[in-house]
Amino acid sequence: MSDPIPVTLLTGFLGAGKTTLLNKLLHDPGAGRVAVVVNEFGEAGLDHDLIEKAAEDVVLMPAGCLCCTIRGDLSKTLISLLARRARAELPFDRVVIETTGLADPGPIHHTLLVDPVLAPNYALDGIVTVVDSVLGAATLDQHGEAQAQVAMADRLVVSKTDIADAAAKGALGARLDRLNPGARRIIAEKGAVPSGALFGIGALRRAMTQDHALDWLAAPANDPLEGVSGLTLPKARKPVEPGPSHHASDDRIATASISLTDPIQPETFDFWLDTLVALRGAHILRLKGIAHIKGADNPFVFHGVQHIFEPPVPLADWDGTDTTSRVVIIARDMPQSELEESLSLLRRTPDAQARGMIVHTLEQPF
Repeated sequence: MSDPIPVTLLTGFLGAGKTTLLNKLLHDPGAGRVAVVVNEFGEAGLDHDLIEKAAEDVVLMPAGCLCCTIRGDLSKTLISLLARRARAELPFDRVVIETTGLADPGPIHHTLLVDPVLAPNYALDGIVTVVDSVLGAATLDQHGEAQAQVAMADRLVVSKTDIADAAAKGALGARLDRLNPGARRIIAEKGAVPSGALFGIGALRRAMTQDHALDWLAAPANDPLEGVSGLTLPKARKPVEPGPSHHASDDRIATASISLTDPIQPETFDFWLDTLVALRGAHILRLKGIAHIKGADNPFVFHGVQHIFEPPVPLADWDGTDTTSRVVIIARDMPQSELEESLSLLRRTPDAQARGMIVHTLEQPF
C-alpha cells in the first residue's frame, strides 16, 4: 500500500498573511501538484480571487467556520477530490487546507483521523501557522485561538518582518519561545518561503528516517531572524524564564517533555497514556513522541490531538544503540507542574502504587 495523501493545515489569525503565502506557494514550480481547500469566513471570503488566478483546481468551501460548523462539508470536499483524482480529472500529490483565522486545527485533524473514507487516504503532514510580526504579540494577548494555533504548529512562518520594528520582532520572538519552543521558524520574504520548507514535515510515514523523526519531535527554537531557509537546525536556546515581558495569558498554554534512556515497560506506557487521555484529553493540544517499549524490536512514533491518536508507525531505520524515548505534551489550561509530574511517572514500574499515583496526580483539582 502507498502512503496516504499528505495534508498540510495552513493556519494563522486574521490578516497574518496566509493567503499571500498560499498564493506564492502555488506559483512555485517546486511545490508540485497541490490541491487547495479554502474555507471562506463570512460573505467576503479570504481574497480567493488571488488564489483562483494561481491555480484552476481550487476548491472554495461554503461560508462558515471550518472547524466547528461545516466539518461534514470538509469530508465531502476531500472525498470529492479523491474521486476526481481517481478519474484523472485532477491529479495532485498533496492537499493544503487554508483555515479561517479563527479556526482551531484540532477538530480538522480529528476529521482526518475518524472519517472512515478519509482516514485510509489522507494523513496530516504538518500544521503551519503564519504569525504577523507587526500585530502578532497583540493578537496573542487578545485571542486564545491565536495562542492555540501557535502552540500546535510544526512550522511557524513569521510574516511582515520588513515593516516591523526591532522591538515588535523581539517581543514576538519571546512569546513564540514560550508558546512553542519546539517549532522551527521561517521568515516569509514578501509572503514567500523557500521551496519545500512547508512540506514533508510529518513523521508518521512508512519510509521514515531517524534524523527526520527526531527533527519532527524536538527541533529547538530559533530566533525569528535565524534559519531563514528552514532547512538547517537552529541553535539551541535556554528555556525562557518569566520576567518583565511575561504575559499572563500565555500561562494557558504549557509544554513539557521528557527523555528516557531505558526502554519503557509496556504496561507503564499503556496505563500512563490511557489515563492521561481519559482524564485530560480535552486539554491536550498535541501529544507526540518516539517510544522504545521493552521487548519491541523497533521504536515507534506516536501522535495525537486531545483523545484521538494516529496509528503508531514503527521506525525501522533506527540506530540500535539508541534506546532513548522522547515525549512532548502541549496542553491548554493544565499547570506546567502537572504535565511534568505526569511525564515523570513513565519512569516508574507498573505496580499498584505507581498506578495509584498516576490517577492521583491527574485527578488533582487545579
